[in-house]
Amino acid sequence: MTKIPEFLKAGDKVAIVCPASFIRGNIDVAVKILESWGLEVLLGKTVTAAYHQFAGDDRKRAEDLQWALDDQSIKAVFAARGGYGSVRIIDRLDFSRFKKQPKWIVGFSDITVLHSHIQGQFSIPTIHGQMPKSFEAGTAASLETLKAALFGDAVDYSYLQEEFPNRVGEAEGILIGGNLAILLSVLASKSDVNYDDKILFIEDVGETFYSVDRMLWALKRAGKFKKLKGLIVGGFSGMKDADPSFGQSVSEIVIDKVREADFPIAFAYPAGHIDDNHALVFGKKVKLKTTKNKVSLTYID
Repeated sequence: MTKIPEFLKAGDKVAIVCPASFIRGNIDVAVKILESWGLEVLLGKTVTAAYHQFAGDDRKRAEDLQWALDDQSIKAVFAARGGYGSVRIIDRLDFSRFKKQPKWIVGFSDITVLHSHIQGQFSIPTIHGQMPKSFEAGTAASLETLKAALFGDAVDYSYLQEEFPNRVGEAEGILIGGNLAILLSVLASKSDVNYDDKILFIEDVGETFYSVDRMLWALKRAGKFKKLKGLIVGGFSGMKDADPSFGQSVSEIVIDKVREADFPIAFAYPAGHIDDNHALVFGKKVKLKTTKNKVSLTYID
């Protein structure tokens, strides 16, 4: 039976570490917000470290994350930011204590490496949501969803969108996913996830349209869409076109890759590299329901 991390309560300790790129600026706003939630915030050594583009060399970043994973007094671990570097340390980590006493792992972007590894290896829920570096720009609604996910309150969400028609349908499955480029970086590794009977969330930032097309072709050719139950397309922000133009939007690119399937597809979900980055709990069973313009995501266990 899958172990679920304990929900937080006032007085709990949480850690902030940097498994990837170093912090530019500070995270004082995030620390104050977490403290206002009644949490005691511990800062890892990597929070103030820098080594080229990383928050310390691979060894230092792995040791800092290992500390946060192993310390039994720590109830949640926040990645301060993404960037790049988590894939460089994932094989250095020992999850044996984490498996026995799981805790919430929080982050997005490059932290998809951790989400995918933990889902693939242990099926323990993790939280895709705002990171301390993005707290300052994050909307109040997105931070409230993160707090709700951590403290065990409802994170069900529904919305209307006019960006691109959803594919209508209803499905249930375990929620997985994250940043599209990072999902590709762990493809066919021990950090990959079995997509069968799952509901997949994808997002990305700063990519060209043709690179999104190429990445989705890679997933399609790897058989990842064959038994998928549903697809949620989040923010694809800062997209760049080529010259001449690629000729398709992200939504059109997505539809082309799964045209022969009939599972529901939700577009414009408010999660990803956007200020309104609503929290998602990976590893939990959800019901996805879509009409042409409405989406509802309900957690059912």
